Amino acid sequence: MTGNKGRAAKANRTGGRHAFASALVLPRFLRRHVRFYRALATGRVDIRPHVGSVAALAFLSATGLYGMQLGGHTEAVTQAVTTSAGFALEDVQISGNAETSDIDILGQLGLDGSTSVVAIDAHLARTRLMQLPWVTDAQVQKIYPRGLSVNVTERQPVGIWQHGDRLALVDARGDVIAPLTGARHADLPLYVGLGADEHADELEARLLMHPQLRARVKAAIRIADRRWDLRLDNGVTLSLPEQDVDAALRRFADFDGGRDVLSRDITVVDLRLPDRVTLRLSEASFERRKKALAARAKAIKAAEKNT
Repeated sequence: MTGNKGRAAKANRTGGRHAFASALVLPRFLRRHVRFYRALATGRVDIRPHVGSVAALAFLSATGLYGMQLGGHTEAVTQAVTTSAGFALEDVQISGNAETSDIDILGQLGLDGSTSVVAIDAHLARTRLMQLPWVTDAQVQKIYPRGLSVNVTERQPVGIWQHGDRLALVDARGDVIAPLTGARHADLPLYVGLGADEHADELEARLLMHPQLRARVKAAIRIADRRWDLRLDNGVTLSLPEQDVDAALRRFADFDGGRDVLSRDITVVDLRLPDRVTLRLSEASFERRKKALAARAKAIKAAEKNT
């Protein structure tokens, strides 16, 4: 009787454990890990030799990498390791630069004798190159194991902007590129006055439709930041209106057709009035005209007396 009760109690406990186990079902991806840790806790897993040493080495390596990152030494360590492994930068090919020197490009990239090709950030290098005053675009490409290719696109100057006593080169958009140094770009048109740099592209676009006139322009003077005076190669000034510049240039082209006005002894061609072209004679020409008119009047009076 007692034995039957014991077997019944044991069956109840076993059934209870099975019922609890069936109630607690672990997800599939956790079962293997739970079985491993249970076997490890009961001593049924053999730990291979040197596992502790490998784990300690991995921990120390991770700690060292984390420390290098916090201290900002990652790049320096990478440079040293990859350079000694045969990736030291030895050949830099630079192309596309006419105004920017090779020394300026190398200095902007921060290259030295310990630079590694592996550690170079091509995107960062391009960003740095585009900070140079002449560079508008750049391409940086690694050439393994020891080379680097740099190609730059430079801005093209279209004129010289004079503001006060300062001279600077400007591009087609009117943006200032760099101060004028030397006589390399001395033959470019001169833009003078406040706002001349900002409106140079508009004037350049209009003059492109009149190439013969554009070739003779030596200076464009911005008057009160409203309109332009064009100083030509023979000293004649073309006064443009504030509005309808294109119409004024066409009117002058029609007026000049066959007359070769700009070769005459004049100082100013005034195009500011929409219904006429006004010419101002030089002083010498004015005096000659004055004398000619006086002589003509005298001759007319003499002819009247004789009649």
